[in-house]
Amino acid sequence: MKKNQLMVLLVLIALVAAFFIFDLGKLFSLDYFKSQQAVINDYYLANPLLTIAIYFAIYVVMAAASLPGAAILTLVGGAVFGVTTGVIVVSFASTIGATLAFLISRFVIGDWVQNKYGNKLKTLNEGVVKEGAFYLFALRLVPAVPFFLVNLAMGLTKIHTWTFYWVSQVGMFAGTIVYVYAGTQLGQFKLSWQLGLAFVLLGIFPIIAKKILGGIKAKKVYAPWADKKPSHFDRNVVVIGAGSAGLVTSYIAAAVKAKVTLVEKHKMGGDCLNTGCVPSKALIRAAKLLNHISRAKEFGFHSARAEWDFAGVMERVSRVVDAIEPHDSVARYTALGVDCVKGTGKIVSPWEVEITREDGSTQRLTTNNIVIATGARPFVPPIPGLAEVNPLTSDNIWQIRTLPKRLVVLGGGPIGCELTQCFARFGSQVTQVEMMPRIMLREDEEVSAIVKQKFEREGVMVLDNHKATAVVIENGEKYLVLEHDGPTGKETKRIAFDEILCAVGRIANTTGFGLEALNIPATRVVETNDYLETIYPNIFACGDVAGPYQFTHTASHMAWYTAVNALFGKFKKFKVDYSVVPWATFTDPEVARVGLNEQEAKEQGIAHDVHVYGIDDLDRAIADGEAHGFVKVITPKGSDKILGATIVGEHAADLLIEFVAAMKHGFGLEGILATIHTYPTLGEANKFAAGVYKRSTATVGKIAVGKALNDWTRGDGSFGTLVSSVVALVVKPDNTPAYPKQPQSH
Repeated sequence: MKKNQLMVLLVLIALVAAFFIFDLGKLFSLDYFKSQQAVINDYYLANPLLTIAIYFAIYVVMAAASLPGAAILTLVGGAVFGVTTGVIVVSFASTIGATLAFLISRFVIGDWVQNKYGNKLKTLNEGVVKEGAFYLFALRLVPAVPFFLVNLAMGLTKIHTWTFYWVSQVGMFAGTIVYVYAGTQLGQFKLSWQLGLAFVLLGIFPIIAKKILGGIKAKKVYAPWADKKPSHFDRNVVVIGAGSAGLVTSYIAAAVKAKVTLVEKHKMGGDCLNTGCVPSKALIRAAKLLNHISRAKEFGFHSARAEWDFAGVMERVSRVVDAIEPHDSVARYTALGVDCVKGTGKIVSPWEVEITREDGSTQRLTTNNIVIATGARPFVPPIPGLAEVNPLTSDNIWQIRTLPKRLVVLGGGPIGCELTQCFARFGSQVTQVEMMPRIMLREDEEVSAIVKQKFEREGVMVLDNHKATAVVIENGEKYLVLEHDGPTGKETKRIAFDEILCAVGRIANTTGFGLEALNIPATRVVETNDYLETIYPNIFACGDVAGPYQFTHTASHMAWYTAVNALFGKFKKFKVDYSVVPWATFTDPEVARVGLNEQEAKEQGIAHDVHVYGIDDLDRAIADGEAHGFVKVITPKGSDKILGATIVGEHAADLLIEFVAAMKHGFGLEGILATIHTYPTLGEANKFAAGVYKRSTATVGKIAVGKALNDWTRGDGSFGTLVSSVVALVVKPDNTPAYPKQPQSH
């Protein structure tokens, strides 16, 4: 830090220290002003310009040094100077003081911050240069962040000083008027309707300001299209995409008698019905049955066998899809009142969608609201040679009817793991490749270890920490080339395969329906605010195309907020709630989770306790031959509040629902423990996990009191011993856990 910077910093520290050391804050209170009001008023009448100058200087110094008291000073300004003079003086004093604080922040540490974190702040700096004035105006108009923090934070950015000054002057002006007016009424120090009105204005000003700001922002974004807004609309909502998000949005809109058109270019039901959840679970069920047959001796049978072929299994998968298809069909949604159109939808203005049907005909619909629900697709990585072998994905794997003899699965996430185990159980020689240190990286380490061990016992070769670098074909044989860390450095290996499945993630479908022409941001996903609005308040996005969770159940969840905000947002809008999001991977054993797991709690520095119940101890699991896995619950230190739960085992996804409900509705492990659970069921595992928590609250001191009480009631102990143990618990309690913690690895 340079000498001049150090001097400024020391002066600032001295001012702040003096303010608190000499208790100067008492001078900036309404009580003090009331006691001195007559003196101040007399002085102002005798020396008006000098009084204004002194007040102005004090205000500027307070704001520049970021000292508390600006709000009181503003009220005092109104009480002493009146509305007109008070507003003028306060407006300029507050802005000049804020700008000085801004400049001090920039001078003292601004360059250091930019030099050290410039790369990380690149996007922020670009945004400030482009939209800094608007965002600063928003912060000034709707004070979500204290003004002194805004001053200091903006000093660390590259916004121009003049821009900061004039935006602050304009942005704080309306609030200054309200506060100064309130001060004129406080100066009377008596209840009046004017004083009541002043406080009402103070209360509702942020709401009014937010509405004004929203209107300004909307006007700005709609400006290029102002002459294209229709006076009449054909529809209330047009939805593009008939997956889970689009279907639920349309369903809700039709239920409240809105006119809604649903456009789908492929199949109703989207990925979940046709290529995702439904077919994969049908395949998993068949693979599990085959696995149970192979375990016949465990259940007391001498032997068991099944005659089957892979084509028959895949035909059954297709039949399951066909059986569920009517739930998402055109016929059903038409009967509900939805106008279902097969074709592609393109947004041509904020209020128009052009639909191109299968026969090439086009139709333009005007609409109050547009919902983008176009989903996502499998990502095929740009590995040299991969495209030439026509890789399988979760989209096209359902068309195969011949079981691959040798299958390579790229990816250790949920889709990759589920399909890896399925094909291994059907008899494929499966190699699973994951470039990260372990499969199922988002879960705790012991979860990954359990699944990996199960895979390897079933014949899967799991290659984690291996990066796929190329696919080559030699003499008609296909090979995947891998790179990994060996004892002497980077090593390569080749894996021969017949088919390769890409399961390395999914990417949102953000192109081809007009977002570019409207400048709607959509890099990784379509960007939305908390209300699922894009930059246009009447254009929404939900489901996989918007993220942040690519699950069918979250798509449906988002769709409710989308439909309600689109149809009724002018009156009341709802922020989408992601506070309790469950998910599951349907391997065997199943892995299900809601909220934080242990590794996330550690990464976030959250003080927590871990409570683990091993399902190998559960009566029903033992009877079912599924005595493996665990229930792990994360709670804050010393509390039964549930921060998260992970379940590994049979029907884990079903068992998780109790924890989801507990987190959503605010009851903890004590509530679960106090609930009767049917015996014998797997659901008892949740109660026993709550029991592990309860046992952890038992200390040596508490147990000593309990023993003394029971000894005394039997006549085997003295009353004095009981009293002394109670006193010891109160005065110097022994908080050593009375029971050892259960091991967390299983």
